Amino acid sequence: MFCISLIFNFQLSFLNFSHSQESDFIARTELTFGGGAMNYIGDLNNQSAFGTLHGAWSFGLRSWIDNRLALRAEVANGRISSDDYLEWRNLNFRSDIFEAMVLAEFNFWNYGYGATDRIWVFYLFGGIGAFHFNPMTSYIAPGGKEEWVALQPLRTEGQGTLEYPSRRPYTLTQAMLPFGIGVKGRISKSLSFSIEYSFRKTWTDYLDDVSTTYVGSELLLQNSNNGQLAAMLADRSETPNAVGIKRGDDSLDDWYAFMRVSIGLRLETLLGWTRSKRCKL
Repeated sequence: MFCISLIFNFQLSFLNFSHSQESDFIARTELTFGGGAMNYIGDLNNQSAFGTLHGAWSFGLRSWIDNRLALRAEVANGRISSDDYLEWRNLNFRSDIFEAMVLAEFNFWNYGYGATDRIWVFYLFGGIGAFHFNPMTSYIAPGGKEEWVALQPLRTEGQGTLEYPSRRPYTLTQAMLPFGIGVKGRISKSLSFSIEYSFRKTWTDYLDDVSTTYVGSELLLQNSNNGQLAAMLADRSETPNAVGIKRGDDSLDDWYAFMRVSIGLRLETLLGWTRSKRCKL
């Protein structure tokens, strides 16, 4: 009898503890929905931090550890692109970006769950993530219609050939380091808003499919998938460039940035609202 009572009490305590932990997590956590713009920093815009902007969105969770520190998990989708700032190269690209990341956020003043002394605060954030990209370029097909073609399979800089053994085909899913700064404020007890600007440090110079030197049409015709198209898109200047002429700058990796405005909704409020809408039997 004693053993049964002990087991029952232990199970009851465990359930109460689990429920308490779950309730605490819900109370400290909010859903975030964001929208804004992405832009690219690389060889085709002279490494400028301000280039062509494209719409982007994000979705995530923010969970407060204390009144200044929070952990975030987010996914986002956007697009980057550029037309060549050097007219003689005549290159262009666009790439859809899909990313997922885990971030730590530091607020300069007490603001998080339970804090009531401020209605707005500046913050810094950073973390680690992964992203998927797929650079494409547009060209006028023989029928006179504009078409977009993926550049990575064409290996426009001789990736994977015997002549250039150090140039390996780049992978389309890679790691990145996101970091940035923002300001947030309270709309109500349940809603908050934030404005932030962040960079993505990558370890690839091929967001735009441009990095090293021209390899010549002869090599591409022999070794690339769809060699004729590869040769045409690798060198689009009016006068073909000799083998070895600089096509990009491989001393700097490509980056991209995300500017966004987001709304935060407390998970506790959301769950309370959905529960109140349930039908009672």
